Amino acid sequence: MSGKPFPYRTLMVQGTTSDAGKSTVVAALCRLLHRQGVRVVPFKPQNMALNSAVTNDGGEIGRAQALQAQAAGLAPHTDMNPVLLKPSSDTGAQVIIHGRVRADMNARDYHQYKTVAMAAVLASHQRLLAGYETVIVEGAGSPAEINLRDRDIANMGFAEAVDCPVILVADIDRGGVFAHFVGTLACLSDSERARIVGFVINRFRGDISLLQPGLDWLEQQTGKPVLAVLPYLHGLHLDAEDAIQTGQSVGGKFRIAVPVLPRISNHTDFDALRAHPDVDLQFVGPGQPMPQADLIILPGSKNTRADLDWLKSQGWQDALRKHLRYGGKLIGICGGYQMLGHTVADPHGVEGAPGVTTALGLLEIDTTLTQAKRLAQVNGHCAFADAATGATVATVSGYEIHMGSSHGAALARPAFHIADGIHARPEGARSADDQILGSYLHGMFDTPDACAALLAWAGLRTDNRVDLAQLREASLDRIADASAGLLDAITSLPQWECAR
Repeated sequence: MSGKPFPYRTLMVQGTTSDAGKSTVVAALCRLLHRQGVRVVPFKPQNMALNSAVTNDGGEIGRAQALQAQAAGLAPHTDMNPVLLKPSSDTGAQVIIHGRVRADMNARDYHQYKTVAMAAVLASHQRLLAGYETVIVEGAGSPAEINLRDRDIANMGFAEAVDCPVILVADIDRGGVFAHFVGTLACLSDSERARIVGFVINRFRGDISLLQPGLDWLEQQTGKPVLAVLPYLHGLHLDAEDAIQTGQSVGGKFRIAVPVLPRISNHTDFDALRAHPDVDLQFVGPGQPMPQADLIILPGSKNTRADLDWLKSQGWQDALRKHLRYGGKLIGICGGYQMLGHTVADPHGVEGAPGVTTALGLLEIDTTLTQAKRLAQVNGHCAFADAATGATVATVSGYEIHMGSSHGAALARPAFHIADGIHARPEGARSADDQILGSYLHGMFDTPDACAALLAWAGLRTDNRVDLAQLREASLDRIADASAGLLDAITSLPQWECAR
């Protein structure tokens, strides 16, 4: 790597499209700079995602920023993602500022609110500049979205406000990569175009020499350098920002099905299961029949009542009952846990119109949605581990993000015991026949002991273990190693001057 110091206090990574690789490039640069001893911090002004993480300061940020913090050797903090939007419908979202719920807004109201959101963004950026040498910023979507240019806080609006340079990333695996770059530049103003210091082509596979004529043409057409062509890396274990990686696990004998709800949240809960060599995990989409499975897991939801109605409309309620009749096991996580009970009540209209929805009636609980959101990182042990594995203790770590509380007879058979000061509190519930388990605990499969205990409870006996934290670390190192040339190219760029 170059021995030159990193030249920028703030550098922004924008993409020509969503899922172009912005999150990965930011994580790679954070890991590379961290290796060099640079005090680097990730930052995303505005994120729209249903995968979130709980921070050490008791707030909520996008899960991708938590991963980038890990790459930088940091604990996640709310300043790393000051504005988080969690869609609750096609036109509305929960607005989270500095880790806390501010309001539920429709798209038009949020557009007017952006001036307030920008103030929060700039305040967080200033605090990060005061505490770190370099801030690596991730944009959102694409800067070429003309309809979102007014009051933009996520892409060039932020770059212009703080006067920082930008690198532009495109995914060649989608096709049309050169049109993506040239078309994006054509949609920018002169000052915005001047901010782009170079291009990054992501997910390339093949003979690089065959790509060279296109690279030469792009540089001639735009006058901007191609900083790096990054390879397509298979087998990465990195937290997805939002998109679900479809397809099944390869080679597993133990079958797990996960219904994909319209507002599924924190589907990263299943990353450890996807990586398990004995597990065949399948996400089941709309219109698809529920496959035969050893275990079905109902995931979290940003709108439990609406997703519950949708689940019933798919005919999956009958499929779940049939699954249980044939001896299958069933787990519900967070919103999925709430769906398992008799009723879900929303007296305050937290997720929509106030009312009560009849749930699946599979677990002896009732749930009431509350206006206050519980955010907590937790540790404990599995309440069922003795019977499932013979182990004395199976530890578990995870986090809670939910608005609501559940009560009922099933809570007398908890899923976990969570450390609470010098005491332990019961968490979650199990059915009397031990076929059904529900919990508010996200990340329950991430701890190797808990993952093994849960799979043993569901019927899988194996000596194989998956350490998701170790897999994430190895994946961060892989993307950093593949991006070493990009860091060198950025460091070797001519001195960037303010565009204004």
